[in-house]
Amino acid sequence: MTSPSAIKWSANQLALLDQRILPNRIDYISYSEPLAVADAIRSMVVRGAPAIGIAAAYGMALAAQQFANKPMANTADWKQALQPARAALADSRPTAVNLFWALERCDRAIEEHGSGDLVTALCQLAEQIHAEDIEINQRIGDFGASLIPANSIVYTHCNAGALATGGYGTALGVIRSAHRDGHIRGVIAGETRPWLQGARLTSWELMSDGIPVTLAIEGAAAHLMREQRPSWIIVGADRVAANGDAANKIGTYNLAIIAKYHGVKVMVAAPTSTFDATIDGPQIPIEQRPSEEISHSFGQRIAPENVAIANPAFDVTPADLIDAIVTEHGIIHQPDRARVLAHLQAAAQQQR
Repeated sequence: MTSPSAIKWSANQLALLDQRILPNRIDYISYSEPLAVADAIRSMVVRGAPAIGIAAAYGMALAAQQFANKPMANTADWKQALQPARAALADSRPTAVNLFWALERCDRAIEEHGSGDLVTALCQLAEQIHAEDIEINQRIGDFGASLIPANSIVYTHCNAGALATGGYGTALGVIRSAHRDGHIRGVIAGETRPWLQGARLTSWELMSDGIPVTLAIEGAAAHLMREQRPSWIIVGADRVAANGDAANKIGTYNLAIIAKYHGVKVMVAAPTSTFDATIDGPQIPIEQRPSEEISHSFGQRIAPENVAIANPAFDVTPADLIDAIVTEHGIIHQPDRARVLAHLQAAAQQQR
């Protein structure tokens, strides 16, 4: 894999690859302050649910470093000192459940180490979450690749690759593993308006790895499914609900409906950290992005002044339109509440 790392941590300093300017420039922005990390998540310097969680964990480590020379008497003092950073990070992207999963792991570290060397503990935890994610993605890739028949064309949406994770990717991890196995003839990548992650990021990642990719506009999806007959649509997720519904980049729901009509299967590739067993799909909060993302293009207004704009960042695909959810622990075929919860219970037992 030749894509650069989206997240780098060295000498207790965080560097994020600025994904807003890819593929034209490869620039890293350095961060030493947690509120700036929250802004980087909100402004899409770093994006993708797993990568957001990793960045948030490093943000908490940076927050603790600010108090390294101010001794805290106990855990309660640490909680109070770190609360502003935690609140800002939690507020940065509300749909991505990995963000809250990572912050909850930081909460547990504060409880366990608040009377000791919490700075070191949070730095080590962030590095651990980062390393775990790469291994998890590789396992997801191998499980998902087992479903891809030989000589396949597959369709993907947005970017769920190395840039959206700690490395390797979820949806693109499946594609990478299937290509390694000789089963991928080609990939169709939707452009993914309005941020064009499919055009700018997914196409670049796949081309960098020598995986044949064709970029297409969103409106061509139905035509291409009829003409090209992809075996699978493969996407990531920002949250998977207890009933198997999955929130992903806006437009995923459209693709699932079109796929059902054309007999194309739908795969969601996501780590178990993306699951939220406390809610069903209709309760997933949907982030509303600024209207300027649609009214303007490359700094130029393209829509009439004062036009009403709807800019949801995500939609929710019902479980009955999903053929398989692939995690690091295996495959949930025809997901529903019982199968999702059974999978999560089995995963929890394996981790004990």
